[in-house]
Amino acid sequence: MNFRTAGIETMRGSGKADVFVMLAHPVGHAKSPGMFNELFEQKGLDSLMVPMSCKPEDFDTFWAGLTAAENVRGVIVSVPYKVAVYHKCAGGHDRAVRVQSANSVRRLPDGSWYADNFDGVGFIEALEAAGYEFAGRKALQVGAGGAGASIAYCLAEAGVTEIRLNDVDRSRAENLAALVAKAFPSCRIEAGEADPTGMDLAVNATPVGMHAGDPYPLDVTKLTPDMTVVDIIMEPAETALLKKAKEMGCKVQPGRPMMDYQMRGMAEFFDVERRDRANG
Repeated sequence: MNFRTAGIETMRGSGKADVFVMLAHPVGHAKSPGMFNELFEQKGLDSLMVPMSCKPEDFDTFWAGLTAAENVRGVIVSVPYKVAVYHKCAGGHDRAVRVQSANSVRRLPDGSWYADNFDGVGFIEALEAAGYEFAGRKALQVGAGGAGASIAYCLAEAGVTEIRLNDVDRSRAENLAALVAKAFPSCRIEAGEADPTGMDLAVNATPVGMHAGDPYPLDVTKLTPDMTVVDIIMEPAETALLKKAKEMGCKVQPGRPMMDYQMRGMAEFFDVERRDRANG
């Protein structure tokens, strides 16, 4: 870009820029900074998103510094900080409150933080856009962590009648199942094995599959061609689970569509186009 001819008004990254942060540990796999910076470029916004990381033992110090940085307007949060960041917030949307986990937080006028969670929303909207109907379906979900908790609630909310929930931490799966069942009593949800037998939908909501040599997150020998298999992992785009599911005739969906639909919600949540200030 020729800044002498474009003019300072269209320059990104000026001293007046709105700064957003993508926080994870590690953060090298994160796609959000590139996606949001492309959005800012397309819309001619003086904004930028920066990938940042810190060691878990340094999180409190890091968050204090981030809060002190007045021009940081919002943060996208990934593993392992979703729960920790939620508890740093003054309030949050019901989606975040019910799972005690945030994947997006925005700055309030008084400098405090407000939490939301778009994991489940992005998951549901991406599958619906692909023509999937949730009402009356049965689902195996592997993973009851931050993203998994959000997805489980949203599956029940979307009309899934049965969820088999598996996690390496059995008590975490049992606790989440009890909470979802209380919120959505019409959905039968129980902790169980990573076995898709009898299910319509199989979901990997864990990091298992990000690295070469990882085991399958669920029993792929029990997959059948009438099942839909979803992996929320973004990289690799086709995990070993998805590749195997395709070979077995299943419909599959990778993690990118979920992120695309999350991004729409996040952009509105962050008010990236500054409509609130323009109308204020």
